[in-house]
Amino acid sequence: MSESKKLTKRDITNLGIRSSFLQASFNYERMQACGFTYAMIPALKKVYGDDKEKLAGAMTDNLEFINTHPNLVGFLMGLMMSLEEGGATREAIKGLKLALFGPIAGIGDAIFWFTILPIVAGISCSFASQGSILGPIIFFLTYVVIWVLRIVWTHLGYNLGTKSIDIITENSDKIANAATILGITVIGALIASYVSINLLPVITVDGGIEVAVQTEFFDRIFPNMLPMAVTLLCFYLLKKKQINPIVLILGIIVLSIAGAAIGLL
Repeated sequence: MSESKKLTKRDITNLGIRSSFLQASFNYERMQACGFTYAMIPALKKVYGDDKEKLAGAMTDNLEFINTHPNLVGFLMGLMMSLEEGGATREAIKGLKLALFGPIAGIGDAIFWFTILPIVAGISCSFASQGSILGPIIFFLTYVVIWVLRIVWTHLGYNLGTKSIDIITENSDKIANAATILGITVIGALIASYVSINLLPVITVDGGIEVAVQTEFFDRIFPNMLPMAVTLLCFYLLKKKQINPIVLILGIIVLSIAGAAIGLL
């Protein structure tokens, strides 16, 4: 591979910014390929200059199927540009893309969709429910930080080059599993705060003592047992029975109204 450097830090920063267009053009045949290629074009043009044949080859390869995580795609783009600039073969570059877009997608999903955003959304909703402007501000700033980090990942991929391949392939499962476990733990803790079920019936026992079903029975045996049970039931219906989420939401609304009408809730 050639060691000539044609791309500057500004070019890589621009590549990170343009990675935002990954899903600007989307289809079910090639998924994110058009947006991926569009983001790469300025850097590819600078690397290949007037060599239209090599530029066409790179663009053709980039138009092949890809489906990876939008927030981490800059890392893959930077890594690929380091190979393009270094004169790697088209087979090597294509192989790299095919080998890494899957693991990067898994890591990104675990970190962003299953961990960071649910946690931040829970915190933001807590502030917002109390009438605090901090709720939407925190959520908005989180997205701003995630977007800015696109540039960081792109520079990291470009600077690490092929050194990063082994790190990703060897540790992708560990990183994804760790992030998923953290996310599930936090979401489990949020159930007690955001799922509320209060049974109204009162039972009269010997001696005329009235016992509230919710506070004196369920909460003493297992606090927040009902919210957990309802959440697990919803998860079962979604996961095992493939119930449509909209149907499930409507069902919960109907049951809640019926329970309130008969004095149960």
